[in-house]
Amino acid sequence: MRLIEFADHTKANGSGSQPTALMPSARGTAEPLEESVASGIAAELGAITGAYVYPRSITLGQGGVYSLIREGLQKKLAIIGTEPVTDVPDNSESRSVSYDGQDLQLTLLPVSSSTAAFLREQFDWLTPVTFGTRTTVGCGDRLGLATPGHLRAVRLSPTGAWHPSSGIAPILAQQSIREMARTNRTPTDVMDDAMWGAFEEGWQAGFGADADHLKTTEDIDRCVAAGFTFYTFDPGAYVNNTYSTSAFDDLPWGDLETTSSETLARYTPRFEPAIVQRAFVKYGRAIAHVATLYRYLKSQMNGRLAQQFEVEVSVDETEQPTTHAEHTMIAGELRRLSVEWVSLAPRFVGRFEKGVDYIGDLEAFDRDCSGHAQIAREWGPYKLSIHSGSDKFSIYPLVAQHAGHEMYVHLKTAGTSYLEALRTVARANSTLFKDIYALAYERYPEDRASYHVSADPAKAPDNQLSGVSDPQTVLDQFDARQMLHVCFGSILSRYGADIKTVLRQNEEMHYADLQRHFMHHLESFCN
Repeated sequence: MRLIEFADHTKANGSGSQPTALMPSARGTAEPLEESVASGIAAELGAITGAYVYPRSITLGQGGVYSLIREGLQKKLAIIGTEPVTDVPDNSESRSVSYDGQDLQLTLLPVSSSTAAFLREQFDWLTPVTFGTRTTVGCGDRLGLATPGHLRAVRLSPTGAWHPSSGIAPILAQQSIREMARTNRTPTDVMDDAMWGAFEEGWQAGFGADADHLKTTEDIDRCVAAGFTFYTFDPGAYVNNTYSTSAFDDLPWGDLETTSSETLARYTPRFEPAIVQRAFVKYGRAIAHVATLYRYLKSQMNGRLAQQFEVEVSVDETEQPTTHAEHTMIAGELRRLSVEWVSLAPRFVGRFEKGVDYIGDLEAFDRDCSGHAQIAREWGPYKLSIHSGSDKFSIYPLVAQHAGHEMYVHLKTAGTSYLEALRTVARANSTLFKDIYALAYERYPEDRASYHVSADPAKAPDNQLSGVSDPQTVLDQFDARQMLHVCFGSILSRYGADIKTVLRQNEEMHYADLQRHFMHHLESFCN
């Protein structure tokens, strides 16, 4: 199909509609143009624009053919039609072009927040959705460049077919307020970067947006305004690991809408009184805080009829594991308080350190995960959420086994995408990578303060990488990988612009590195 024939579908099917090949019958079942058709149209668009055209981005919309193009290292939205496009942002440029004997209008817009808002109005598949208990993977992206690589991993089934037969749904926009501060990004930045990646890949099967590790109502406000759909509540500051009888009596029973005697009566048929008291001392204030955040979020969403939302509860960043009894009581109390949630992240046994595999007894984790999965089915069903889930390859088969046929699981990753970006940098610009590593070596003693990590610089290659012939192998060494992970804030502050330039110059290499790495993460969870 040639460009003119493709554009004629606009007239044949009504202004702004799409031909059958692009029309999804429901979210999650859309398919892109055939590769050969997309490549042919991209070549013609490239001749008109004088730029590289991303073939999967080609889509019919209001006013013509939309696509993402690249001029040098700069990306733009291109719209080609027979008439000028109306209601575009003020920062657009438009000119007449002739092609194949026909006069056309070419409109170019920068990749910006205003253009992103305009594009969402044209295509509803660029607005994030909710997935409920469907298997999901959180694709944290600290650089804003990783989404195409993530989607290529999700898109491919084990046979290499396009359609995501794995059944795994991607949550593309995902970043905590803490990470946003360290990367100098806003919730809108995170949302827009994910959307542009989805458009580049022509991903019409739906994606989520996770406002991660929210602790305050102010955090909620910022993420609601940006259009997030998945809200992870982190009440870790309210968890108390020190037990005393007086602490149980002094809990905020009014906020919990119950009394100490009612609580004991509710749970002592199942658990010993001391176990109930310890559980509530540990998690009582956290439960009350989650209920407060949930009700606030719900009130903020009341006037936003088109904006659905779902909630995850996270108690993973605590000193002690969450026992099965504690998990049961957390779920019971949240339900009693009318909190609705789709996933919960307990603190499992063992150590979930950043950027490395699980540390601990796999048999103990197997038993622990089995119990938590049973509770999630009993009180939900809801998904078990695996936080700090990057690179925990040894436990993925166990989690998948206990998640059951329905695969009630959410795998949350973040730093691993940044580390794979550094792998691309190491391959493409070893000098820059060596500077990055030297900075991580310098900053690690201070930057590790907010993380539970155990990397020892003395066990890693020295700060000059003496004797290291292939710099990318440093990312496979436990201590070095973890040092690079936790120092991302310092590294991006000094070298962020340089890193992004290298990744843009080596875009396909970057996407391929991410795709390979993420397919390894997801293979255990493919139905």
